[in-house]
Amino acid sequence: MNKDYSRDIPEAWRGISALFAALGDEHRQRILLSFEPGERLNVGQIAAVSTLARSTVSHHLKILREAGVLSAEREGKEIYFRVNKPFLQDSFDKVSGYLASNL
Repeated sequence: MNKDYSRDIPEAWRGISALFAALGDEHRQRILLSFEPGERLNVGQIAAVSTLARSTVSHHLKILREAGVLSAEREGKEIYFRVNKPFLQDSFDKVSGYLASNL
């Protein structure tokens, strides 16, 4: 048994728990899957194809953004979201590296 992590998660993994918590919700998974490669969407565009109310979509977008899954940029009054591919790739690479070297 490796007891090194019984109290503290390594710094490199701290963002990963928020990532998996954010992706643990099916509505947030559907939101993420609604993006085409390189596409940016605003809350109205996402709500238009969702079964959720706009306010609920906004709540889920906030969680995804805070977890690093999405990045956001303001353009006038609109906020556009993009999939944060570098963050996701880095996070999954860390998990994959752990699996390859430790299990």
